[in-house]
Amino acid sequence: MNGQPDLLRAVAERALEYISAGSVVGLGTGHAATAFIQALAEKTRQGFSVRGVPTSKASERLARELGIPLVALDEVEAIDVDVDGADEVDPKCNLIKGYGGALVREKIVAAASRRLVILVGPEKLVPQLGSHGILPVEVIPFGVPLCTRRLAALGCRAQPRFHAGKPFITDNGNQILDCRVQPIQRPEELDRSIRDIPGVVGTGLFVGMPTNVLVQKGNTIEVLGG
Repeated sequence: MNGQPDLLRAVAERALEYISAGSVVGLGTGHAATAFIQALAEKTRQGFSVRGVPTSKASERLARELGIPLVALDEVEAIDVDVDGADEVDPKCNLIKGYGGALVREKIVAAASRRLVILVGPEKLVPQLGSHGILPVEVIPFGVPLCTRRLAALGCRAQPRFHAGKPFITDNGNQILDCRVQPIQRPEELDRSIRDIPGVVGTGLFVGMPTNVLVQKGNTIEVLGG
């Protein structure tokens, strides 16, 4: 499965089972999240009442175009369910996210949510986080040189992400360093060490969060975690 929204239709529709009428729903970023936003919009057009909290400007634009009512984080006490994708999922349902560049806002929305529901294909399942070799880290632009050196000292060879020949800029006005990594033995420890570097805003490691992972395998959906 290549991750395109139309091929994720079945798992997106399955995720709707986690959404109750009147819920506040986190709207993730990327192909899987796009498929879910499209499925949720179809249900709202049938009279199903929800409010969405988007994790990126792209998800906000899509949700508005499709007619999903939106609210800001300061307008709600908590988010009932956050639905998003992931780039890696380990056997404990820990994640690496951020290939789409929205990792910090995604982590904030996930942390504000009572439940995190992740939609993936089987290619995203890994025996250890870091198996695909990339860990995104968001840093403020002024801190890029220092962060690059400190990340290298932790064994993470960091390179700035580029888009259309220019440094990729997040919705927060920051840059992404894509760190070349080996499979990560202690992800919680690495996450803490990276976040201790001045200038680092956040990492793509989502560790220890209560997570349900829905895996689309052909026409069947496997549920992990809970």
